[in-house]
Amino acid sequence: MQTWQKLLKKSLTTAEEVAEVFGLNLESVRAISAKFKIRINPYYLGLIKTKDDPIYKQVVPDIRELESGVCTDDPLAEDPDSPVPGIVHRYPDRVLFLVSHECASYCRFCTRKRMVGDIKKMNPRFIEDGIEYIRSHPEIRDVIVSGGDPLLLADSRLDAILGALRAIPHVEIIRIGTRVPCFLPQRVTKNLVRVFKKYHPLYINVHFNHPDEITDEARRALGMLADAGIPLGCQTVLLKGVNDDPAVMRRLMQKLLAARVRPYYIYQADMISGTDHLRTRVEAGLEIIKEGLRGWTSGLAVPHFVIDSPGGGGKIPLLPSYIESITDKEVVLRNYEGKRHVYLQPSEQPNVKQPAPAAGSAPAAPAKKAARAAAPARPAWAAIGR
Repeated sequence: MQTWQKLLKKSLTTAEEVAEVFGLNLESVRAISAKFKIRINPYYLGLIKTKDDPIYKQVVPDIRELESGVCTDDPLAEDPDSPVPGIVHRYPDRVLFLVSHECASYCRFCTRKRMVGDIKKMNPRFIEDGIEYIRSHPEIRDVIVSGGDPLLLADSRLDAILGALRAIPHVEIIRIGTRVPCFLPQRVTKNLVRVFKKYHPLYINVHFNHPDEITDEARRALGMLADAGIPLGCQTVLLKGVNDDPAVMRRLMQKLLAARVRPYYIYQADMISGTDHLRTRVEAGLEIIKEGLRGWTSGLAVPHFVIDSPGGGGKIPLLPSYIESITDKEVVLRNYEGKRHVYLQPSEQPNVKQPAPAAGSAPAAPAKKAARAAAPARPAWAAIGR
């Protein structure tokens, strides 16, 4: 048994364990765990410094998860866009392929709380049906392998899935979505990397939400993936009390870049049942972009801030307003410091027509062409040293 498997087996998974470790009301934790599973592995547990800190909030059950509100079980309407189990086909040329029901720890804000942790809803027997669906739809050129977490599968199983996808002629890009480098970096082994190297072009999007998650172990795992030639992006979720602070988010993005991960998305938290206590107002995300990232740090460290729109409308980018006005003459802008700048529009002049040559006369050669024709030929060596 490998190190990561031993760690996973020692995870907190029962209401009794969690209530005892964190001093919580047992009946409340039992009620929460009846709706959504608990898993906190020893590695990630060790990152919690104090009760209710940013790491704690992400994985420890909260009684507010039982409150009803405007949120729903499937706010992104993935189920109606699932032609076969395990496939979500929403965009024209790409699909989401769900291959694993497990995660190394369970996020309390998980978009797929309705199915993650339930092998009946994400069953291995669905995988072949998903591959056959992709094979039979030539418009699909990009496959995002997700779950659950695909990296909780055995190396041999991942090898078989990636091999089957790479054998489909119209699949150009394979992407993997995983939180393993954050939750359980010990899972990234030399053998796993050898498997991944066989299937380029392969991209991996990881998921980090707080600077404290980027540990030495996480940097080692990310470095192994980057050294294998795999482009790494990060999808971060904006969460109240975790990263809804411009300085915290800026430091996270800077640490990601230093670990060779390009910040890709900041997601406004999805409207998942039981997560109202973790959602921020949209203005908080706009403020982070405006006051914490754009202009305040490298452009490489500025991801897209998006809402994955409720009802299945897809990702919609959100931007602070930097344009004050636009006219035919100028664009008035405010920079990251709030200073006013003016960009002049190009003047629209009519095309100037050259006069037509006189009847019966040959068109004049352009001046440069005529000059070249009249000049004596130059030996090749004459250009040396010029």
